[in-house]
Amino acid sequence: MSQMALQQETADVVFMDPPRAGSDEKFLNSLVQLKPKRVVYISCNPVTLERDICYLSKKGYKAVKAVPVDMFPWVGNIECVVELCICG
Repeated sequence: MSQMALQQETADVVFMDPPRAGSDEKFLNSLVQLKPKRVVYISCNPVTLERDICYLSKKGYKAVKAVPVDMFPWVGNIECVVELCICG
């Protein structure tokens, strides 16, 4: 994705499923440069999900829908799928 951003390419939708540590700043900066209309963020860690959504919110994105998904009911963790859209 960094290469796409360097070549000034665009994307309509980006699906993110980062590791438990969340996304890194290089990826988030590339995402902002690509300016997709929608971002679908899949997360297993609510702390890093909040951190990354706050970053994207400062760059013009707004969380419009969040859905918890209990993929593994025998453990205490859930996945969360959040749709973000560019404002304006």
